[in-house]
Amino acid sequence: MSKRQPASPGRTISAETAAALVKSGMWLDYGPVLAQPDAFDRALAARATELHDVKIRSTCTTRPRAVLEADPDGRHFYMMNLHFSGYDRKMHDAGRCDYIPSNLGEVDDYYARNIAPVDIAIIKASPADAAGNFNFSAATLWNRAIIERAKLVIVETCASLPVCSGTDNSVHISEVDFIIDGDHSAVFELPVTQLGDADRAVAQYIASEIEDGSCLQIGIGGMPNAVCSLLLGAGARNLGVHTEMLTDGIIDLYKAGLITGNSKTLDQGKITFSFALGSKYLYDTIHLNPDFMAYPTRYTNLPHLIMQNDKVVSINNTTQMDLQGQAASESDGHRHISGTGGQLQFVRGGYASKGGKSFICMSSTYDKRGAPRSRIVFDLTRGNVVTTPRSDIMYVVTEYGIVNLKGKSVAQRAKAMISIAHPDFREDLERQAREHNLIPTGFNL
Repeated sequence: MSKRQPASPGRTISAETAAALVKSGMWLDYGPVLAQPDAFDRALAARATELHDVKIRSTCTTRPRAVLEADPDGRHFYMMNLHFSGYDRKMHDAGRCDYIPSNLGEVDDYYARNIAPVDIAIIKASPADAAGNFNFSAATLWNRAIIERAKLVIVETCASLPVCSGTDNSVHISEVDFIIDGDHSAVFELPVTQLGDADRAVAQYIASEIEDGSCLQIGIGGMPNAVCSLLLGAGARNLGVHTEMLTDGIIDLYKAGLITGNSKTLDQGKITFSFALGSKYLYDTIHLNPDFMAYPTRYTNLPHLIMQNDKVVSINNTTQMDLQGQAASESDGHRHISGTGGQLQFVRGGYASKGGKSFICMSSTYDKRGAPRSRIVFDLTRGNVVTTPRSDIMYVVTEYGIVNLKGKSVAQRAKAMISIAHPDFREDLERQAREHNLIPTGFNL
């Protein structure tokens, strides 16, 4: 990408002065995840009654957004999000936030080809180094693409952010219009998820499939991270990492000496990621650590790049699957809860890799209004969005077993999925499958 040339770069201004640049009807972009601005957000919220129809794009909000909290009726600010956090979900339920369907590895291209120019981009980054570069820290993602599309670029500095090595992981002061000296508050930490028996059982099945020299992609959630815990004592060595999200579980494996990256084709000897979200333990480990390389998602998430590493192991969660193997991982009916994220692209890249495997995991049941419900169903919940099609699914794992759906017929898939459902629901699932001819009568498949 060519470097953007602002009229008079690098002027430091207050958050209030920066917020005064916003006009009604503008499109703003906050940086994604840890790159979301806070001082600017508060200053813009103070102008809520002066503005209307201000649209803000962002991704995976880590803290309540002042602009939304100051505008409970939604007449002034509206957010559009490429992946939901719990807070974004709450705002969506209130009609304050919308989702942009996306494969996160394609977002750079969306900005280049499909998204209209950004009026103002406001990205949180580390203070400039001696060469004048503001490091995007552990939130590289598509910040460069936002900057290239923006009419005006503002960097809000935060000295608390870890500084990360990588490619396209910074913006030079010559490309920045204004700088805000931020509040330098502590970096958001992801709450620790307590592992349950189902998490451990699923992790055990997956860990048994991971060989020496495997290259890991770990998704968000308790189950994928439980796999990391199990791998600490499972015997696999010389592991690599090429992932979108960097988690505490990966840091545990790194600290234990199990991750070397020596078998990787891309970035040999390095841990490759696009953003990190976890604890201070994670942030302290990656700070100025050359073993970790932060790249845009156009590099970490595209299947034709993922597959260049051998033995890729992709591990992701889902919330519901039908008997044919469709995975609905991002909605509960018409209620949006997360996003496609990198799941589909890593499923495809993992399977295409030489010796690669992809795993979709879930607990067999969940609780709804005090009653257990099966995550494996005959029909997906009405309105549910299919994240990963049946044709892409390889391994499916619950606490009751692991099945490989590749190469299986619809009937064989149905029987396999029923075999790993909770025992209380298997009889009804089989009845529905036979009634609708998913499983033929009289054949032993």
